[in-house]
Amino acid sequence: LDDGVLLWVRLPMPGETPTGRPIIAPRPPHDEGIAGVISHAVACEPRDIIANRLDPWHGAWLHPYAFSDLMVDEAESSVDRLVLDVSFRLGSRIAVPVRAAFACPDARTIVMTILDGEGVGSVVETHATPVTAPGLHPAHTVMTEATIAHSSRPGFALARRVAPLVAVGIRATASRLWSDDLRYAARLYELRRRDAR
Repeated sequence: LDDGVLLWVRLPMPGETPTGRPIIAPRPPHDEGIAGVISHAVACEPRDIIANRLDPWHGAWLHPYAFSDLMVDEAESSVDRLVLDVSFRLGSRIAVPVRAAFACPDARTIVMTILDGEGVGSVVETHATPVTAPGLHPAHTVMTEATIAHSSRPGFALARRVAPLVAVGIRATASRLWSDDLRYAARLYELRRRDAR
């Protein structure tokens, strides 16, 4: 299935019942956003990528060049949704504050949606696809992340005219973050395997 951003292929795992169609969280309209997609393989299990992405606090200490002033809103968060306020850094002196929500539409997907601030409605989908069967080691997983940027500002219409160039920047930013995070996920997996021996 081609959803306009990602191509979905059914890869059933032992003991799992596949759904009839992929579970796709709400996104900005395809003709109103700019999408950038990255994909990287890593030696870990899907849960290590999910654990990394669901740890909001790691953003401020592992990626200080990208995030600051992170605060989880415990009152607005629930077992199904994590809400936080964070500033995205655009250099050493400029940051853009946003409110974002994290949710998991399925066991191997995390969707971050910007609720307030610049880029309301923008979405970042992180998918952890197992390459090896559950319980088979060493485990290998493919992390695929789709960023769909959206803005109601008039200038965003101009940005959409050069969407391929903007997408290059989106992919570069995501790849820089995940170069740190994939090492984090691989280390979680390595430590868990070492402790299990």
